[in-house]
Parts: sequence; C-alpha cells; structure tokens
Amino acid sequence: MKLIFVGAAHEVTGSCHYLNACGKHILVDYGMEQGVNLFENCELPVQESYIDYVLLTHAHIDHSGMLPLLVARGFQGQILTTEATADLCSIMLRDCAHIQMQEAEWKNRKAKRSNGIAPHEPIYTMEDADGAIRRIIPCRYGQEVELCEGIKIRFTDVGHLLGSASIEVWATEEGTTRKIVFSGDIGNKNQPLIKNPIMTETADYVVMESTYGDRLHAKERPDYVGELTSILKETFDKGGNVVIPSFAVGRTQEMLYFLRKIKVERLVKGHEDFPVYVDSPLAVEATGIFHKNELACFDGEAMEMVRAGINPIAFPGLKLTVTSDESREINFDMTPKVIISASGMCEAGRIRHHLKHNLWRSESTILFVGYQAVGTLGRALVEGIHEVKLFGESIDVRASIRTLVGMSGHADKEGLLEWVDGFQEKPRRIFVVHGEDAVCDSFAECLKTEYKIKSYAPYSGTVFNLLTDKLEYEGIPIPIKKKARAVSDVFRRLLAAGQRLLAVIHKNEGSTNKDLAKFADQVNSLCDKWDN
Repeated sequence: MKLIFVGAAHEVTGSCHYLNACGKHILVDYGMEQGVNLFENCELPVQESYIDYVLLTHAHIDHSGMLPLLVARGFQGQILTTEATADLCSIMLRDCAHIQMQEAEWKNRKAKRSNGIAPHEPIYTMEDADGAIRRIIPCRYGQEVELCEGIKIRFTDVGHLLGSASIEVWATEEGTTRKIVFSGDIGNKNQPLIKNPIMTETADYVVMESTYGDRLHAKERPDYVGELTSILKETFDKGGNVVIPSFAVGRTQEMLYFLRKIKVERLVKGHEDFPVYVDSPLAVEATGIFHKNELACFDGEAMEMVRAGINPIAFPGLKLTVTSDESREINFDMTPKVIISASGMCEAGRIRHHLKHNLWRSESTILFVGYQAVGTLGRALVEGIHEVKLFGESIDVRASIRTLVGMSGHADKEGLLEWVDGFQEKPRRIFVVHGEDAVCDSFAECLKTEYKIKSYAPYSGTVFNLLTDKLEYEGIPIPIKKKARAVSDVFRRLLAAGQRLLAVIHKNEGSTNKDLAKFADQVNSLCDKWDN
C-alpha cells in the first residue's frame, strides 16, 4: 500500500497524488500546472491505461485539467467526484480544451510567417475532454462508496468551491486497514453562497494543502460591499471601467452576489444603474449550475433568499455575453461599467482583450479578487509591472491596479489549523502539499513543533509505504530547465496509443486461442501497413 506524490509538491498547481492499494492504481486529482513552476514533476508511476480510478476533489483546472490527456493516453477507468463537481467539469473541461485548440490555431497562424517552426498541437482535444466527462461517476456528499474489494471512499464538503470535497479513503490490505484523508482545497469560512468546511473526525494519514499556510486573513470579515462600492464610485466618476479578472466558477458568482446588493440598495451614488457584464460563456453556464445545486451547497443566508423567491446572483442591468461579437461590443460602449471576465490570473480567454482596451486608461481600474500564481500576468500586474505585452503589442499600465484583500476561497493558516483540530485523535502523519516552496516547509514545521504531529512536505517522486509507516524514497527538488521539445505532441500521442495497445494485450491474456490469433493478425496487419 503505497502513496506517491506527483504534482503540487512544493508548488501550488498541478495537483496529483498516486495511491496503490488492493492491486488498484488510483489517482487523486490530475491537475494542470499554471504559471511558473520551479520543479520538475515525476512521471506517473504506471502507464495511463493501467489507472483504475481517479478521485477528484473539485473542478478547478489545477486539480482536474489534465483528465482529458489521461483519456487521450489510454485511461479507461472511472472518475469519481461529487454531483456538483461532475456538473462543473462537464463545462470546464470542454472550455479548457477549447482554449488549448484556440491557442494552437493562433500559434500555427503565427508560425506560418516564420520558417522552421514545427506545427503546435493542443495538449488535448474536445474529443478527449468529452471522453473524460463520460467517465465521471457523480457521488453524494456523505455517501460511503465501495470502490472495489478492500477500498471504500467518502466525499465531505470542504467549502472551497461549489462541489468541492475532502476525500476519505479506507484501504484494507494484508488484514490491515489504513484511512487516508485528502483535504483537497480547504475553504475560507463565511464565504458568500457556499457552506463552511465540514471537519473530518479520524485519519491515519492526511494529505493536506497549504496555499495560505504562512498568512492570516483579516480577523474581522472585510466589508467587501463597502470597499467595492467605493472602487466603483471612484472609477465611474472618472468615466472609466472596473475590469475584474475572475475565475469563471466560484469567484464570479460571489462577485455577482455582492454586486446585486450594491445595485438593489443603490449604493453607488450618481451611477445607480451602472451595467455589469459577465463576459465568459463558461461563467454563464457555471451560474446555471450554481442554481441547480443550491439545495446541496448554498449556505443559510443564500438559502433564505432562495426560499423568498430571490435569485441571489441576478439583478437588473446584468448582461451575460456569450458570442465573440457580443464580447467585442463591450469595449465600443463608453458607458462606465463593470466587466467580469475569465481567466482569473489573466493567462488566457477574453480578459486579455479587456485588459488591452483598459490597461492604458488612467481612468479605469483593474480589480483582482483572487489568488495570482507566480509567473502569471495577474501576479505581474499586482506586483506593479509598468508595461505588458498583449497580442504582440506593448501596452503601458496606467489603470489603477487594486485588490480586494482577503477575498479568497482558501482558508488561511488559522483555518487550516482549525481543520487539523477537527481530528479527534492526531493522525500518524500529515503530508503538506499544494503550497509555494517555503510555505510547505514552514507549515509542516508548524504542525511538528506546535501541534506535535509528525509532518512532512514531500517533493515530487516521494514514495511512502502506508503499511510499514516508512518513507521508501525521498524525492529531491529537480529545477525545471528549458529544453527543446524532443518529439512532437502528435508523436507523443502515438507513443501513448502504443502503450494502450500493450495494456489491452495484457488484459486479454487467457482469452481463447481463436480470439488471440485474430487479435495478433490485426496487430501484424497494422504493423505491416506502417512498416512499409
């Protein structure tokens, strides 16, 4: 029974952990790396076609975004997650595939003007995304699910995002049972719309995030409505726009909740009827999914509004734009307005067009409302960069760059420790992941010295034996080096197809001689065709 750490080890994005138990190969999350990453991730311990199950904590792309690639490389198993996460993944994975394909098309158009540049292939296609979505099995919060003989799991609401969960895994091997809890991303308390994190009472081993493991949010809940009202009035008085780069799922709906209150109470004096644009097809679809899952996921305040017949995230003056033409028209209208668009870190999507039209305007405000990873355009703007390049054009940053402090879906250090306090008995060991390099170490040290809990911040590649309670291999940090691509992405897909074929051959061991002979003839025929 072994646990291997693959991604989000001394880094924040690309979450992925591998569990080998009861003869099954299990992944917990398979996320996309975003922004600048310091260290190389190890390869998956087994071929993708051998993975039996993926347990998904939530729909954010840094936890789910590589699932289509898993399918493209031969994964034929099941993806288990909560009902709301299943709904969100049905749109988010397709959206991510769409972005990959758009970027590949744009790079290839650009490459035509240069000689010697190989065609760029998307990481995966829409077909791959659809393949991953078809493999998702929705589960209810609190429901014990028997995964296979010897393994059962349960999802618990952890208050980070609609449908987000910590995952309890009970594995019994050689007559010994171990309970491993994967925290997922632990939510901030008293967020609008969704519930507070629910604690887990018991665990032998815990794999927990540490995104904000070195900082505290404000003791008093910030007056988001008051601060937002002030920013809106200041900007509108100057004739500018308030552009909000926002994650399409979760943060956008929270901003609509605050903006509804501001609009209903007519708080922005002189601009009471200001328009609000949500310019993201994904955000529009996600908002509908929030409505669908309100009974299971909304907190008390939001549910009171729902029971009173009030939509907590809709109001007069809200305009949802879907088509590209609608998106372009936003910047031709000079009326001061709020523009909410994805992506939240300004790395892709329509937000980059709105930044191009507003960053140079001293009367406009760019308002950040979420975490900005190292190496992203959002992080550079927050840190005070004076010039950016968008679509090949250099743009001076003259707009006011503001941040709603404390606006976070992640628990701070106090919230993380409160979640640890929820265990009735100390776990045997806590593995600290999903934090920046120094943060993982400092939070693990805090657990060790202040809580007297064995804790360890593993690097990618670390192998831990859950039955013997011993570290079998200690991963070492391998800095990422820029290197030329050795083989094309298409050739990698071909290699993955070959690996899948080999896996299928092994699975057919024991079939009738007649069927095996037919299979062998088909493989040889294919080889003869391409060998020539």
